[in-house]
Amino acid sequence: MSDARRGHDEPDGRGRTGLHRTGRDLTGNPDVRVRDVEVTSDGWHVLRRTTFDYRGRDGSWTTQSRETYDRGNGATVLLYDPAARTVLLTRQFRLPVYVNGHPDGMLVEAAAGLLDGDAPDEAIRREAAEELGVRIGELEHLFDLYMSPGSVTERVHFYAAPYRPADIEGGGGVEAEGEEIEPVVVPYDEALAMVADGRIADGKTVILLQWAALNLF
Repeated sequence: MSDARRGHDEPDGRGRTGLHRTGRDLTGNPDVRVRDVEVTSDGWHVLRRTTFDYRGRDGSWTTQSRETYDRGNGATVLLYDPAARTVLLTRQFRLPVYVNGHPDGMLVEAAAGLLDGDAPDEAIRREAAEELGVRIGELEHLFDLYMSPGSVTERVHFYAAPYRPADIEGGGGVEAEGEEIEPVVVPYDEALAMVADGRIADGKTVILLQWAALNLF
């Protein structure tokens, strides 16, 4: 009987191997020693269980185990019309929020997506074109944030860019991926009101709107 495991020595459903090596060679923190990494789910994204030794402030070592969900890194952009004082957002169905208390699962969000091997600025230009039909010209990098550092490895690259209604052509998402994305033009003051009353409940979008409050409008 073979001891090979999918995603370890045998290819997983996406042809990947060596997924259990992530984190084993890290040396940046002398108080952390990785002992073992196990792939526990090898679907579209990767769930790992890592066992490591951790040295506390009193000098004693303990062995701990944590699960990390690796979906790759992403990028998001706030598209704004400085003349009209509006922002261009998306509206789409999100199953995870629907099963966790959102009334209908339809979230209003800034355009965003995974990098999928592209540089962050290239990826967000691609996503803005696919989701909203906007060809971004000037693009400002804001910051890079870990959005759920307790369990998700993803780091999101945040951008802002002006747009003009004349720049919009197409959009709606990638049909082959089941995307149905509706563009939503919102006056900036109304967007802040939507944050306050819960109509905008997406973390990255709230962060971008608060950045705009400090820097744009």
